[in-house]
Amino acid sequence: MLPQRQLGAHGPRVAALGLGCMGMTSFYGPGDREESVATIQRAIDLGVTLFDTADVYNEHMSNEELVGAALAGRRDQVILATKFGHTYERRPDGRRLDGRAEYVRWACEASLRRLDTDYIDLYYLHRPDPAVPIEETIGAMAGLVAEGKIRYVGLSEVTAQTLRRAQRVHPIAAVQTEYSLWTRDVEDEILPACRELGVGFVPYSPLGRGFLAERFTSLDELSEDDWRREVPRFQGENLRRNLDLRAEFNQIAAGLGCRPAQLALAWVLARGDDLVPIPGTRRRGYLEENLAAAAVRLSAADLARLDGLFPPGAAAGARYPDYAMAWVDQNTSDAPPQP
Repeated sequence: MLPQRQLGAHGPRVAALGLGCMGMTSFYGPGDREESVATIQRAIDLGVTLFDTADVYNEHMSNEELVGAALAGRRDQVILATKFGHTYERRPDGRRLDGRAEYVRWACEASLRRLDTDYIDLYYLHRPDPAVPIEETIGAMAGLVAEGKIRYVGLSEVTAQTLRRAQRVHPIAAVQTEYSLWTRDVEDEILPACRELGVGFVPYSPLGRGFLAERFTSLDELSEDDWRREVPRFQGENLRRNLDLRAEFNQIAAGLGCRPAQLALAWVLARGDDLVPIPGTRRRGYLEENLAAAAVRLSAADLARLDGLFPPGAAAGARYPDYAMAWVDQNTSDAPPQP
């Protein structure tokens, strides 16, 4: 079975590796419902406890409905996490992000129905709404905790300043942000802030959206509607430079007798016992390969070599296209807004 980790001072105890479910329905091309359900159930069999979805992962089918169906009869064995606040489609009032108190409640009720559950273990604000004070959003989430509709409050892609303000309103169990060998921005401020405040940290895309797992070499290998075609890191000269980095990375993995995906995950796991990465997959074979990373032991020399190959900023190209980066929290004020 997988080793266990405590998700922050205020969160649950979970397996050291979780499962990100986004790609089962969204962003990476058409999915396979039957195989995705089997993958979730196999993950439970292998000891995975943290399962991550969101209300907007619905490109080909509803991700929350798929996850809820897969967990039927086994709900009490898992920690179920979902997210709200990101509408993606512009609404009549111009909103793409919505953190208003009334929307918090509406979104939670909708997720509960799709997940076919009475409660959500870990409820994340997907992206802060710059038009709404974080205190209002977290206050509404705290109300859901009091009612038993959610158990823990989380934040996704926030600055340290937003986290501090949120923590003053209600204990934050976890922050979820992209983190991998080639995306190390969190080491500057948000990860230290989480540790200072006793907040767990959940790295998403710890395999670099499949790139570090050697899932593809060219955009031609991706389906036409695969969102990665829009990501600067996977285009033109950026891709060529990143492939050079990956070639040396693959050599290190071969020398250690493990798969590249396992090495990438082992590096994240070695960054601290307060990290619980959630690699995503929709196939049982890749799931089993990923979970074997928990048994990979890296020496100080191994870690130093990886840090040397992938220092912060080593990857060529931005991690999101410009329009998506605009949705990432930009708040730099540690003080709540004045009335």
